[in-house]
Amino acid sequence: MAGVLKKTTGLVGLAVLELDVQKLEDQLQGGQLKEVILQAEHELRLARKMVQWKTWEPLVKEPPANQWKWPI
Repeated sequence: MAGVLKKTTGLVGLAVLELDVQKLEDQLQGGQLKEVILQAEHELRLARKMVQWKTWEPLVKEPPANQWKWPI
């Protein structure tokens, strides 16, 4: 797809960026760009689950006193 110019992202307010993938990967120091995108997707999926779980609310029932004691 060399030479193809993307004119729009299809998202209001989000400009098109013509990226140098190698330069971006060097700056990220986090592996290949595809790996970084995959990790971001996983984190977004977890964030959505946390919203459903309402992790900021107090527990409905107190946990047992030794729940986090290690070793069992």
